[in-house]
Amino acid sequence: MPCRRLIFPVSLFSPLFLLCLMMISASAWSEEVELRSAAESPRWLALLHVNRGSTLRSRHRSYVADDNFFLAPDGRSDPHAELVASLHAMRDAGAEARCRFPARYRFLAEALGWQEESPFSHCDEYLEWREQMPAERVVLVFPAAYLNSPSSMFGHTLLRLDGDEDDGVWLSQAVNFGAEVDASDNSIFYIYRGLAGGYPGYFSIVPYVTKIQDYAHLENRDMWEYELALDADQRRWLIEHLWELRDIRFDYYFLDENCSFRLLELVDVARPDTGLMDGMRLTEVPVNTVRALEEADLLAGRVYRPSKAVELDRLVSRLPVEARRLARRLAEDPGLADTDEFRSYPPQTQRLMAQTAYEYLRFMHRKRERDADVARRGLALLRLANSLPAPEAVVPVEPEAPELGHATKLAALAYGQREGDEFAEVQFRYTYHDWFDNSMGFLRGAQIEALNVRLRSTESGPLKLERLDVVNIRSLAPRSTFVRPISWYVNGGIERVQSTDGYELTRYVEGGPGLAWQAGPVTPYVFLSARVENASAWDPLITPAAGGSAGLLWHLGRATLGASSSGYYLANDEYRHRAQATINLPLSRNNALRLDLDRLAVRGDADKEFRLSWRYHFD
Repeated sequence: MPCRRLIFPVSLFSPLFLLCLMMISASAWSEEVELRSAAESPRWLALLHVNRGSTLRSRHRSYVADDNFFLAPDGRSDPHAELVASLHAMRDAGAEARCRFPARYRFLAEALGWQEESPFSHCDEYLEWREQMPAERVVLVFPAAYLNSPSSMFGHTLLRLDGDEDDGVWLSQAVNFGAEVDASDNSIFYIYRGLAGGYPGYFSIVPYVTKIQDYAHLENRDMWEYELALDADQRRWLIEHLWELRDIRFDYYFLDENCSFRLLELVDVARPDTGLMDGMRLTEVPVNTVRALEEADLLAGRVYRPSKAVELDRLVSRLPVEARRLARRLAEDPGLADTDEFRSYPPQTQRLMAQTAYEYLRFMHRKRERDADVARRGLALLRLANSLPAPEAVVPVEPEAPELGHATKLAALAYGQREGDEFAEVQFRYTYHDWFDNSMGFLRGAQIEALNVRLRSTESGPLKLERLDVVNIRSLAPRSTFVRPISWYVNGGIERVQSTDGYELTRYVEGGPGLAWQAGPVTPYVFLSARVENASAWDPLITPAAGGSAGLLWHLGRATLGASSSGYYLANDEYRHRAQATINLPLSRNNALRLDLDRLAVRGDADKEFRLSWRYHFD
């Protein structure tokens, strides 16, 4: 059987066809390489909020916990798949995905060379929003610590978007990230859910003046404002991405994935070249956010905005003691301005008293509804102040900025003796600050310690746990003629306590209210205390106790001295008394020497101890 010739169209093997085929293949391969490269770029990963090793959870996946943020089914864990899905969804003019993700579209357009004059012409809602957003400056705002709010004990951070300088901050917008908290949760459940990521977190944009009202006026928190060194193009990236985050859910963790962490991610979108999100973060404290931006050379300026309480204190400090008392009475009865007592003061002092009385009146009624009598007294005091000659201007002393303070973690080595027996001790504190640490950049009298552990070894024994403070919070709020707050403290953990049977590890929780005063550099205080403790070797298993303590803090420049005496009467008919003295001498910003003297007595049988430690703060 003769062979039959197989005949193919010659055109399939023509050089022109092969060349076209090769060009198509090369183009597809080139585009795939470009897409792979773009999907690994820092800005694309920043736009998707991919964890590049900053925290232990969600490594190499997006922090976003909302499916509406992704266009690909596996977009949370595969940046390349999300980029390809975004490409297909945004390629055509008029695509709805462009309206949802304008920053993503801009990224693709720049990466792939798309040229379109009005890519968002069909996005009316986005364009209207974008027109209303100020974009001349981006400012990081750091309201200082507020101990009466568990979520704000370490301070808070938010961003401010400013328009023209002539507008001031009245038209500025505040960008905030916070947890959506269930108001019915009790304190214990609140802390548990906050630590475990049980609350959703969302970005919000509100007028900045409402934040001034919340922080500086209502909560009496100083505010620090840091202008960020971002040019117009970088600010545009940040603002466009904010639109993409509307109603997008994140998991909120108090210790790391909190307000400060999310704001760093926003700045990372604008400046992905700075490496802000590189490196492991076991915690993210607001002051460390400021330091991270400073180290990245992203801070262009700093402004201090004092709280209403600080402004009132500044006026009070300029008055003699008797004039302060009269100013407080003047706030209740402006008619005292017609008395001989008021007129006996120089006119400049009279004006200071009238201003002080007015500010005190506003301060005391800042949380209340408008009252006709208060308004009448306020107007009378303003008229009185304006009718008197102004005192000599005084430039207020600005406190040290929070980022200038010591680092937030602590390691310490100590040598000491207890009743003639020598010991060595190592200490590690996860965070943050105690009464005696260098107070530069910190609120004096505010103590927040978490996971503070001390291990001790004696000549005759191995290394043993001496103390573990899970949490130790103390707030000294000095009382004055005008302001009379309540101080308080709460402490819980494990400590080695002397009993009639020797030293035992004891689990405990204690706390109570107190009063504090200010006498120059000295702050005396008293506390009432309630305590519950448990030691497995004792009977009963749970032992309540009640008592009190008194002491003082004395700030001598950077050095701090303290002395206290405390006593407890326990339900098992045991009585303990402790006297302590501490001297802390800073050697530098992050190094200090500390001497602790301690006398603990149980039913008159007392042990004495001293401990000299070198303390090193680090991040």
